[in-house]
Order: sequence, then structure tokens, then C-alpha cells
Amino acid sequence: MKRVGLFCGGFSSEFEISMKSAQTIEAHFPSDYAIVKIEVTKNGWFALENGERIPFSLDTFSYSYQSEEKKIDVGLIYIHGNPGENGKVQALLDIKGIPYVNSSALASELSFDKWYCNQFLKNFNIPVAKSLFLRSKTEFSNETILKELGLPCFVKPSDSGSSYGISKVNEASELNDALDKAFKEGGTVVIESFLKGTEVTCGVYRRKDGLHALPLTEIATENAFFDYEAKYLGQSQEITPARVSDEVRIKVQERAKYCYELLQLRSIARIDFMVVENEAYVIEVNTTPGFSPASIVPQMLAADGISIHDFWKEIFSVELA
Repeated sequence: MKRVGLFCGGFSSEFEISMKSAQTIEAHFPSDYAIVKIEVTKNGWFALENGERIPFSLDTFSYSYQSEEKKIDVGLIYIHGNPGENGKVQALLDIKGIPYVNSSALASELSFDKWYCNQFLKNFNIPVAKSLFLRSKTEFSNETILKELGLPCFVKPSDSGSSYGISKVNEASELNDALDKAFKEGGTVVIESFLKGTEVTCGVYRRKDGLHALPLTEIATENAFFDYEAKYLGQSQEITPARVSDEVRIKVQERAKYCYELLQLRSIARIDFMVVENEAYVIEVNTTPGFSPASIVPQMLAADGISIHDFWKEIFSVELA
């Protein structure tokens, strides 16, 4: 029986969300595999087994438990943010020659950075919001930003996951604080023009018969946008299937699959869109979408009649073939 290392936790603000995702995956994981959570922290990596927290060796990718050396045979990375969603754990597994089911290090890093990912997709005629990229707060004057993008606009850390550090700027006076907030969370920042429409998201993964797009979920948030509180603290409606026409549904699902292929993704990915006058603009690509009980992908699977157990069984069957 192969031992799966489920890497979770991480160095970002999303540590607890990652641990919740890992808990859901572990609870429904196929019995064909032995699974152990590997908690990744800045102070060390630890195997979590039978309530114990055991040091995990990055040299051997193993841990010692009850006088037995247990080595990881395959990886499943479910760290939201650094160092999993951005591909660093994947790169380390590549060096060690350990297979994993996630997207590659390159695909993960490209997808993780909002600016680079959207500029990549833009080259393939996929609509994205007009935007500016900042390496420092002073790269563009406020006047230039407002002239180029107008108000309202969104300020986001480009190289950070989830909805931390994101602000919707409605007034020019709010811009400086929004930039400070974003740069506290990431090293680079993207400012995007506002798209007024219906926000939907689509999960995609590879099955034995080819790419499969899950039912769309519509995001109807009580907040100014789909921020952390809306995403994880219940301050939004996540409606599955989304209340859109069949024409829009098919367009979004096909575009999501096209993005998946272009970026050469693996396992599950969730692509977020804003639908404006029947055109689907990509907002961002998530290669490690939330999998906690409050997350969207489990809702999509339920709407599609797919159990979490069967989902992960197929992922491992296809991606390790």
C-alpha cells in the first residue's frame, strides 16, 4: 500500500484553511492508500500520526514512528499559498524523485501569480481585466493609476493566495491604504479595473475520459467583493449550479478547460470568472482550491453527484497512471 504524504499548513496567512482542507481530504480518502498529513511550518515539518507530531526529514522524506522508518511514496500538496500553491514543495519533490498528483512546479508558480498568469492567458485571447503591475508602492503615481484604470478598482497582492490583502478602492483617498495593505501580504501588487457582472467559478480536473468541468458556482457576496470573510466566514451565498444561461455556462466551462490545458495543470483547479454581458473574463486561477467543508469545490462535486472519496480515487488513478 502506497503511503501518501498530504502536505498542509504552510507559511502564509492561510495556514488554518489549509489544515481544514487537509482534514476533509483525509476523512474521505480512498482506503487503497495509507495517508499521513505532513504539517509544514516555518519552524519545521512534522508528520501527524495518531495525535502525535513527529519530525519529518526533508533529506529522506520520511519519519520515524514506533521504531519504524516511514517514507512517503507519493505527494499530495494542499498548502494554500507559500510554499505549496506556488510550486516550491513540488520542486523539492521533483529533486527527490518523488511523484505527486498536483500541477508541476512551473505551472503552479505561474498560476499562483495573478499578474503573470493573466498576462499569459491574455496572449491566447482570453479576456482579463485591464491592470497595472507594481513592484513598489511608488512605481506609478496615484494620478496615473486612476487615469489608466478608473474607479472603482481592485488592489491585490499579485503573489499571494486567497483574499488576504485585497481591497476594493471606491475613492482616490483609499488608494494609499489599499497599496500598503497589499504590499504587507505580497512582494508585488496588481491593480485591476472593475468588472461589473456576475461572478462565477468552475472546477476542472482530468478523468479517464478526458477533462471534466464541474457545475458552475455563482458567488453572491454580502460584502463589497468576495473577500476572506465572504469566502470563509459565511458572508456570501455560493449558489450551485450558478443562475446563468446554458450559453454562458458552456462558454465558462469550455474556457475553464482551455485555461487548464494552456497552463498544463493537473489534479483539481478552480478558475474564477466575471461574466460581463455574456463575456467571461478570467479573474484568477487556483491550483489548490479550498477543500474545507465551507469550500466551493466540495459543493460542486455534490451538485455533480460525485463523492469526495470517488473524486480523489480517480485523481490518483489518472495522475499516477
